[in-house]
Amino acid sequence: MHENTEKVLTRDCEAIRIPSGEMIVLPKGSTVAITQALGGSYTVATADGLARITDENADALGLESAFAKRELSPAQSDVRVDEASVWTELKTCYDPEIPVNIVDLGLVYDCVIDQPSEAPAKVLVKMTLTAPGCGMGPVIAREAEQKILAIPGVAEAEVEVVWDPAWNQSMISEVGKMKLGLM
Repeated sequence: MHENTEKVLTRDCEAIRIPSGEMIVLPKGSTVAITQALGGSYTVATADGLARITDENADALGLESAFAKRELSPAQSDVRVDEASVWTELKTCYDPEIPVNIVDLGLVYDCVIDQPSEAPAKVLVKMTLTAPGCGMGPVIAREAEQKILAIPGVAEAEVEVVWDPAWNQSMISEVGKMKLGLM
């Protein structure tokens, strides 16, 4: 919807340099081109390379936040968390350089929900990255944690980045392969 759109930043805007994961500030008045707008974040091309702008800063692009109105749910002990809702949330997390969610990329290896009776849930997810040393790993993991915490009944979320087994293209789902033109 917003891809390949040029925007002028309406204010100084925090962003994350791709692929290093370094926090930067893009100055007000800078022209950027949105190259990917998925899952509530925006990958933009700047004069210095690619950067990721989070949904919380969508207003700097002159856009309305997709998720900002969504609040973290209070951890309720009477709400049972099902695994399907966690996987659904994880499918809203995207690698900033690849237009496929982390689940269909095959990056998520495990999802465990610990929820004793009449207690809020703790969710542990194990995921990997397409390449070791990718600076965006902590950014993607933090985004996944925040989205899991928005699920009613979740009190804690931890996303651990693991390297075993090593990721390879055969782990991409059929949906992901079709999106990437690999089928």
